[in-house]
Amino acid sequence: MATRLEFHPVTPERWDDMVQLFGPRGACAGCWCMWPRVRGGEFARIKGDGARRRMRAIVAGGGTPGILAYAGDEPVGWCAVAPRAVFLRLESSRVMAAVDDQPVWSVPCLFVAREWRGRGVPARLLGAAARFAAARGARVLEGYPIDTEGKRQADAFLWHGVRSMFVRAGFREVARRSATRPIMRKALRATASATPQRKTRTAVSRG
Repeated sequence: MATRLEFHPVTPERWDDMVQLFGPRGACAGCWCMWPRVRGGEFARIKGDGARRRMRAIVAGGGTPGILAYAGDEPVGWCAVAPRAVFLRLESSRVMAAVDDQPVWSVPCLFVAREWRGRGVPARLLGAAARFAAARGARVLEGYPIDTEGKRQADAFLWHGVRSMFVRAGFREVARRSATRPIMRKALRATASATPQRKTRTAVSRG
């Protein structure tokens, strides 16, 4: 039986939970999920405390840069999700360059607590991200996973996610400019706009 999880967008009240999940390394190498949001060499200048401050400013300013997964009160996973235009890094990427001119939303990064890896959390986070984006009018959600072709790779290199989890979450491949890097999309049915909930016991979604 699958573990019951709840999913909530990050709000100021949930910032401490994001800090708890990401830990002293900011998830990986001081990233704080800012790598997709900045251009070129800018990340090298801000990684670590600078990246944390920028992400905190986004959250404090009312931005909702992603979804947290919870098992009870414990934050166990993260999925970045926002309109593609937010992720400036994608503009200069040959592999992740725009497929067409559709106004897609993107999922460029997932992170799961070490003790929760291998338990299907990423695919469920992708489902929550799709519901979150649809509630804000998105019609297409796009991701950039790695096709591991059945080969084991270190978790540190899989923060884009893996192709198999995107398939399980209902995504289909629409382009591939590298042997191991497909672009995958999921069509969404836009729903009425929703306001992100503050930190309460009530879940935005469950899965």
